[in-house]
Amino acid sequence: MKPIVIFGVGKIADVIQYFMREVSDLPVKAFTVNQKYLIEDTFNGLPVVAYERLEEEYPPEEYDAFVAVGYHEMNGLRERVMSEIKESGYNLISYVHPNSGAPADMKTGENTFIMNNVNIHPRVTLGDGVFVWSGAMIGHHSEIGSYSWITSSASIGGNVCVGKNCFLALNSNISHSVKIGNEVFLGSNVLLTQNLDDGATVIAENHKPIKFTSKQFLKFSSFKSL
Repeated sequence: MKPIVIFGVGKIADVIQYFMREVSDLPVKAFTVNQKYLIEDTFNGLPVVAYERLEEEYPPEEYDAFVAVGYHEMNGLRERVMSEIKESGYNLISYVHPNSGAPADMKTGENTFIMNNVNIHPRVTLGDGVFVWSGAMIGHHSEIGSYSWITSSASIGGNVCVGKNCFLALNSNISHSVKIGNEVFLGSNVLLTQNLDDGATVIAENHKPIKFTSKQFLKFSSFKSL
């Protein structure tokens, strides 16, 4: 593997670099952002170079790249940056944590990130630029479209089709054999049991506090017998 340049200097890039360098000992050598966002010339002890000068200072013949951009614009920003970097000749690597628990037959695209302690069944396919955070579950024979973001503790049933550029928030759930379109947003605690068209948004209402205090609730509930 060639030395690696990470695009981005935010919290996502911080997490990616931690896993690459500290957990997997991958050769991360520098970061890059567009010139107008370049504030400091170092990040986490490594140089930060303006993207406009990346090819000159870290040429694609000698370096691979990873785009560590979040879900801005329903993951559209990450999609565009990945396209630009590929057009410049860089190979976009993927990262699968050594303790991810992902099955051997899992198919992934480029610039995919899979954290530790996920639950991915056999016969799962992930597109390009898919991020899967710890605690997420993806059921058997499911397909996740490119540039989608699967947050921690999100659960996807078996034989599910998730479109491109989707976002699944904490504890969102998709039932078996459901198909959702592109750029779909599922909020925290959503339980989805039906197909969704492109651009759909489903938000679960936050649970409202009950009238009892926590001590009163425990006193009147069955928990007191535990």
